[in-house]
Amino acid sequence: MASRPSAMEGGSAIQRNNAVKRHLQQRQQEADFLDKKVIASTYFSIGAFLLLACLTVSLLILPLVLPPLPPPPSLLLWLPVCLLILLIVLAFMPTDVRSMAASYL
Repeated sequence: MASRPSAMEGGSAIQRNNAVKRHLQQRQQEADFLDKKVIASTYFSIGAFLLLACLTVSLLILPLVLPPLPPPPSLLLWLPVCLLILLIVLAFMPTDVRSMAASYL
């Protein structure tokens, strides 16, 4: 019977150790959550939020107030098309990574 209390004490020590570990993990998760919350709340300052709100309102109101503009020259309309074609060509152009890395050495 003397061995049973020591086994119980060992079991309770393990349980206590597990409880401490769970408590520490929970506190770490709470700290991580609070850190993320602080980062999210400071991502936009009050001034930046007001600037974005004013920009949104101006984009909604100004087209209704200002007179319509004349259409741009037809040559200028080709600019976004040419930029898109250039980006597609660059995206699918094969590159030799080894020569790129060697040029920086």
